[in-house]
Amino acid sequence: MGRGSAISGTFITSKLVTEPQLSSEKLKLQKRKSIEASRGCDNIKERSVAFMHLTNHPGSVRCRRQNPNRSPIRKSNGESGWGDINIGEKYGFYGDCCSREKRELGSRERQRGCEQYFTSFDMLRPIGRALRQVTSSSCHNLHVRRRTFSGTFVNPCRSFRLYNTIPNLSNSHPNLRTYSSHRSFLSCSILNQCRYFNTAASASTAAVEQLNYDRSNAIADTIDAYSAIELALDSVVKIFTVSSSPNYFLPWQNKAQRESMGSGFVISGKRIVTNAHVVADHTFVLVRKHGSPTKYRAEIKAVGHECDLAILVVESDEFWEGLKFLELGDIPSMQEAVAVVGYPQGGDNISVTKGVVSRVEPTQYVHGTTQLLAIQIDAAINPGNSGGPAIMGDKVAGVAFQNLSGAENIGYIIPVPVIKHFVEGVEASGYYSGFCSSGLACQTTENIQLREYFKMRPDLTGVLVCKINPLSDAHRVFKKDDILLAFDGVPIANDGTVPFRNRERITFDHLVSMKKPNETAVIRVLRNGEELELTVTLRPLKPLVPIHQFDKVPSYFVFAGLVFIPLTQPYLHEHGEDWYNTSPRRLCERALREVPQKPGEELVILSQVLMDDINVGYERLSDIQVKKVNGVDINNLKHLYQLVQDCKEENLRLDLDDERVIVLNYDRAKTATSHILKRHRIPSAMSNDLLTPETTAH
Repeated sequence: MGRGSAISGTFITSKLVTEPQLSSEKLKLQKRKSIEASRGCDNIKERSVAFMHLTNHPGSVRCRRQNPNRSPIRKSNGESGWGDINIGEKYGFYGDCCSREKRELGSRERQRGCEQYFTSFDMLRPIGRALRQVTSSSCHNLHVRRRTFSGTFVNPCRSFRLYNTIPNLSNSHPNLRTYSSHRSFLSCSILNQCRYFNTAASASTAAVEQLNYDRSNAIADTIDAYSAIELALDSVVKIFTVSSSPNYFLPWQNKAQRESMGSGFVISGKRIVTNAHVVADHTFVLVRKHGSPTKYRAEIKAVGHECDLAILVVESDEFWEGLKFLELGDIPSMQEAVAVVGYPQGGDNISVTKGVVSRVEPTQYVHGTTQLLAIQIDAAINPGNSGGPAIMGDKVAGVAFQNLSGAENIGYIIPVPVIKHFVEGVEASGYYSGFCSSGLACQTTENIQLREYFKMRPDLTGVLVCKINPLSDAHRVFKKDDILLAFDGVPIANDGTVPFRNRERITFDHLVSMKKPNETAVIRVLRNGEELELTVTLRPLKPLVPIHQFDKVPSYFVFAGLVFIPLTQPYLHEHGEDWYNTSPRRLCERALREVPQKPGEELVILSQVLMDDINVGYERLSDIQVKKVNGVDINNLKHLYQLVQDCKEENLRLDLDDERVIVLNYDRAKTATSHILKRHRIPSAMSNDLLTPETTAH
């Protein structure tokens, strides 16, 4: 029996050569009779049988292929091809058959070509079926099996090597390849009438080309993942941290220690980069490289809690054997793929997750509560991933550090500019110097009436200065109601943003944060309708109430059972997760809104009263600010300690907020202090930092 047909992606024109040669008149008559006979049938099978009866004679038709290199053409997608589309070539197919089977198959394919010539609609349906056959074959074998259109037998043992396929798929997944060794039975005259089929075939292959594009991307992503793994094996390490956080309600003692794990990666200079929160409040740190059972002691060289980055060093030379350092790359573009490498929870071995860049913009860093540039990706970042690199190509695109709670697969990585700013700052000064702040609080000028009031011309854009930090250099340069028009020549829009890369915008604070400490910036301002260019020196600024106190022992002073501490946000956080609503309202507002008016200023509070005879009646005075000691305004806790120690009067008077007053007999209070400390097992009446000379904090 005859064999079926399969679709071909390479179309090669074949020419009919008949043996023995028939006269032209007899051949035309035979064609006309076969066409008329086939038109009277209802389906392809009946037409085929009718055609076979009319043409099935010894020596009817034998076909051979002419040289395919004769007529090369260029396809629409830029690839090379051959000749015009040939319907017989599209469906014609030879296996290793006997001579009679070849003749039967040739007759049927010739008849099929005539049908395609007269019925274009019937011609399109088999093409759809053939395309579906090719695309669905990827779910089955590596070979596309031949199909029959008349229910004939298909030899299951005969398969064909997969070659060039549907245009643009020659080098893609092998399941999408099909056969090129086909035979054509359609005469050249009929072929010329079927050239319009080119458009139909191109439209039909569009879906397959899209499938090829998606699969090519998937293959490329897989290759990137393998590359990331190869890089990670010799550069990413696992970090084991033992930490103990202070108890801010009882600042003379720590909370129970806890163990945590994170990730890190090696950079030049035998250094390990990780997240600051991985080693925050550490007491002991170990690192382990991939494939090694040994853990090595690590020391913290520098830590920047604002940018959530830290640098570790390991003294052991054995640890560094076989390790390779990673290079820092650049900010990835939108929809670029990155591979996050680390040691997340759920296993002990290294893990790689894939994601694409969703957006790049300043984001709140949860650990340091600062606003810095961050990259959002759709890769899963789980506990343990923190500190691991996000690799793009063969370089680091960022450091994984946080995710969005309550959302699926929304993670954030620290971009390379922030990493370089941290690392280069440590290299230059030997310690973490921080990120600069302008010291300005600004308002947008999107309202046209506001712009007209401040004499802004239609071609000017900028933001309004509302508040200036007294400790910043901006306090010397700027005035309230100035309009900031440009920062270092970059125009500031009315919404406070500046151009960033290709059609992206970010707040101009990013330009400020990327400045090095004590670096200057030229800012163009509008003051009373006049444009000025002013130069300001930028430096990190400390808030009145510290946002975090990692790796520090809390300051405290106990006198007569009164516990004095500087107000910090970690102290407010001790009131629970909903600390903003559960902590003392007045203290919370001051912590978030007030700025220091002089260097070294702290907001000192009476946190609690340890009950004793000396302080009976004062037990309800807690969580209240202390303003004066014997009529002298206090600057910070150390100043309060010195005023109490140097008291020469019989009584000690403390003026508190809300006009409250505490009066103690000084000698009796000093005597009672030692008893209270012993009763409450407090090792010292004051923290060590109050006993040492005041130094500049790094």
